[in-house]
Amino acid sequence: MLINIDFGSDEAIYVQLRNQIVLGIAKEEIKNGESLPSVRQLADELGVNMHTVNKAYTMLKTEGYLTMNRQRGAVICIELHDHPDNELVTAIRMITAEAKCRNMSEDELVSLIREIYRDL
Repeated sequence: MLINIDFGSDEAIYVQLRNQIVLGIAKEEIKNGESLPSVRQLADELGVNMHTVNKAYTMLKTEGYLTMNRQRGAVICIELHDHPDNELVTAIRMITAEAKCRNMSEDELVSLIREIYRDL
């Protein structure tokens, strides 16, 4: 798993880490049932504090992307849902509102979303 952290970014490191793991899952670079590196190991590899990795893993667990297993550590475990959860709907609503505020048409937004989805 290749993770690149931008230490100069305004985005928190734990958020960057969480987002890159979610992208890795979406791109099928990280598979369901696969173990992630331990908190200590990943922190050492990235040169970040263990609490930063732990915070990212906790977010991913709360969001239903992984489970914690005593023997295998953090394990990707995608929970499938019939309907998007409120958090996802809220995020999509905000992106749509921002696009509308920037005078992006509905067709342009849908086209962009399709392109991004296909890239994943």
